[in-house]
Amino acid sequence: MRMKGRGTGGLCYRFPSQHLQEHMNRPVAAAFAPGPLVLAGLIIVAALTRLLPHPPNVSPVEAIALFGGAYFASRQWAAVVPLLALLVSDLALGAIHGAGYASYLGSVSFWSVYACVALSVVLGFGLRGKVGGARLLGYAVTGSVLFFAVTNFAAWLSDPLYPKTAGGLVAAYIAGIPFFRWTLLGTLGYSALLFGGFAVLRRRAPALRLQTV
Repeated sequence: MRMKGRGTGGLCYRFPSQHLQEHMNRPVAAAFAPGPLVLAGLIIVAALTRLLPHPPNVSPVEAIALFGGAYFASRQWAAVVPLLALLVSDLALGAIHGAGYASYLGSVSFWSVYACVALSVVLGFGLRGKVGGARLLGYAVTGSVLFFAVTNFAAWLSDPLYPKTAGGLVAAYIAGIPFFRWTLLGTLGYSALLFGGFAVLRRRAPALRLQTV
């Protein structure tokens, strides 16, 4: 910062204080804080379990969205990390299963799942600093119902087997009911693992609280 010098009328320079230098370095340190890195690692690992054999609709999709929304201090990263993890797992599934799965990528159903993740991240903001067993159960059920409603509506829109009438929409939802229990089971199971696991890690390593809620 440039200032006038006393008694001489000239100019002198004041160099940034140590406090200012520390403030400037803080965003860099925050970006590599252990808390967000562990959150991201857990979300990616959970997303990649989609590559393992599993019952239909038993998926980490809703759980990783709620988890990211609940714990990332940065709301931007809370949305970006689960969406990227889901995309990585989708690309891996496409590479494994070939054209059969690749046709799903970019479809209406594909985008409906990503919309559910984005909405569930926002839903997870309601858990920030207030994670508890009963509350998490309620949010997991709500997220599962949201997934059921959005993805079956997308199936009605995109599947030519369903007439584009009120009756066709009802038929699409009725067809999805047998899969709802698996969606709920997956969301509850993965939520218990992610939220419970991270709670244990933060108790044992307090440094993980940095840049997490």
